[in-house]
Amino acid sequence: MSEKIIESNGKAFLVLLLPISFLVIFLVSTWRFLLALIVVAIGFKIWQEYQWQQWCQRVNPVFSQLIRENQGKITPVDLSMRGNFPGSAAKRYLDGRAGEFGASILPAAEGGEVYYFITGSILGDILSSSEPVKEIAPPPVTTDARSLLAPPPPPPESLVEELETELPPPVVQEEVRQNLEKQLMFGSLIQSELAKRLNVYSSTVYKRRNDPDFPEWTRNRDPDGIAWTFSEKTKEFFPLEENESKN
Repeated sequence: MSEKIIESNGKAFLVLLLPISFLVIFLVSTWRFLLALIVVAIGFKIWQEYQWQQWCQRVNPVFSQLIRENQGKITPVDLSMRGNFPGSAAKRYLDGRAGEFGASILPAAEGGEVYYFITGSILGDILSSSEPVKEIAPPPVTTDARSLLAPPPPPPESLVEELETELPPPVVQEEVRQNLEKQLMFGSLIQSELAKRLNVYSSTVYKRRNDPDFPEWTRNRDPDGIAWTFSEKTKEFFPLEENESKN
């Protein structure tokens, strides 16, 4: 019984030894060719990486210019059209930059992806637009101006009682109007104030403030139906007149 087990184990060993022997013979006879093939593959990979780095050096100025023009927002289509090179290369380049600088990648409304790069100047604009407006002391009023701005004399008490009985109680819209007049004391709103008025995040107002449909978007969300526009010069938001918002 033991002899049969030894014989079967010997045959199994021979069956396993044959392919190993052929493999060793093949490696011994072709090791130079295999080594040369590996060296060529490594060299080709290094050459491709070198070519990519050289290409990235040429694209960097175009990328920086687009970041400044679009305030940190860029898509592969923008980069591809500006640099006149394939979209796949533009996306690979932006993916690398996004991982390097920690940019946010969000889906676009019309498809594709939008990359948001936050630079120091953009961050400064966000912080400056979120600062509260400092109160300015009113100019001194002269005697003549005081006489012109003096309130009219109060009406008779009988007339006041009659008006109180006829007029309906104030509505909530009057309070909203007073709040708007208080906010527009200086003729504009900062980003945080407008976001609170529209019931959205401040970052949402920042991302949409340069969109063409920004006035219509704000009018639909404003409690008084007011359309707003953004001023790049003052970094503030101003209400549009009724005829301007319709145009």
